[in-house]
Amino acid sequence: MLSSGIQCSWSEQYNLMTGSRKKVLLVEDDGKITDLLTEYLSTFDFQVTATASPASARKHLEQGNFHIMILDVMLPEEDGFSLLRDLRPRLDIPIIMLTARGDLTDRVVGLELGADDYMSKPFEPRELIARMRALLRRTETKDKAPDTTHNVLLKSGDLELNRMSRSIRLANSDINLTTMEFDILERLMDNKGIVLSRDRITEMIHGEEFEPFNRTIDILISRIRNKLQDSADNPRFIRTVRGAGYLFLSDGRS
Repeated sequence: MLSSGIQCSWSEQYNLMTGSRKKVLLVEDDGKITDLLTEYLSTFDFQVTATASPASARKHLEQGNFHIMILDVMLPEEDGFSLLRDLRPRLDIPIIMLTARGDLTDRVVGLELGADDYMSKPFEPRELIARMRALLRRTETKDKAPDTTHNVLLKSGDLELNRMSRSIRLANSDINLTTMEFDILERLMDNKGIVLSRDRITEMIHGEEFEPFNRTIDILISRIRNKLQDSADNPRFIRTVRGAGYLFLSDGRS
């Protein structure tokens, strides 16, 4: 549950590891949660800007560069889904949605609209920090020198994935993927010809204990296919292996 207890020693260790102050936009209309999260996140060297208004959230995003956004579903004037639908096409920072009662429909809709992760209320702040860290580690890849142990470019037919810039091109056109969508596609392309189960994909993209609901990976794979103009029935890139998982096809051929 959300509490005001703060593990200072852990936060100090995290600050030393990251060495940078990350800007968080918190969109939440529950004043108690806002106050507690603002205090808690600040001890981990996050700079929090909080608002309960979707209109105000848009203005903040126009005026400042944020590293990550925490977005509640239930908001006054406009719900979080509507705000996400409007922002996602032009906003490439990670977005974590907060959903009430862990409702399955909320989670499905959030992922389909482009959320990178979700948490159900009530939640443990330490877990929120862990998920924020995981998302930020992956988005920071483009600001670092490439890992020479891996190919910077992954190619399959006319599909190209650039690890360093975290960009996707298909037939010389840019494809916009969310953080989690990019990570899934990268892992699939890294393992061409190998069937990856849903649990294995989840483990690979999070790198830590995580308990998704059953449809998470399926929804994200569906979004990737739509953006790549791929077909589940006649795939060029991603094939569903019934009862086993997903397979990335060699050279973009079925």
